[in-house]
Amino acid sequence: MDIQEAFEKALKETEIIRSRVLSLQTFADTHVPYILLSASSINMGDTVVRSGEVLVQKPSLILPPNIPQLEGFEMEDQPVLDTDAMINFLLVRGVSLPSMKYNNKTSSLDIFEGRLDEAIKHYNNQLQAHENTTTGLLIGPQEVWPFSLMIFICSQIAKNSSADIRKLLDQWHRKNN
Repeated sequence: MDIQEAFEKALKETEIIRSRVLSLQTFADTHVPYILLSASSINMGDTVVRSGEVLVQKPSLILPPNIPQLEGFEMEDQPVLDTDAMINFLLVRGVSLPSMKYNNKTSSLDIFEGRLDEAIKHYNNQLQAHENTTTGLLIGPQEVWPFSLMIFICSQIAKNSSADIRKLLDQWHRKNN
């Protein structure tokens, strides 16, 4: 599968089950924990559970002059989905993200012995029982999980953009009055 097919597959099959309730920080780095569920391609009927967190560095409305940085989004078995290819793919299509500095740290990769719908219910209930407002729950294809994770992060950025602009303007007015 080439990078265009991988991206289209992720767009088509990624679903955010439970969005992060807390906003991303406007003036600081934000740790965004996630649980990404994928139907197992090896053990039919089981679910791959990838959990971790993405460090989203302090957002910036003006893109910094340094090169975009994606760390921890590599796929060992899909050389077409290396981070340089992902960055080029997004930039060529006019996709620019505030700061373009994202560092993914996958903390665990497990198997849930049950179908995807059962795993969704289990993890959603678990997050609700612990009143966890910081962790996002999403599903996406196992073979293109980095794109699914980027779609999740982009949705969080888009959700915050109007509040970020308001906070930036408020800060500017306080400094200049």
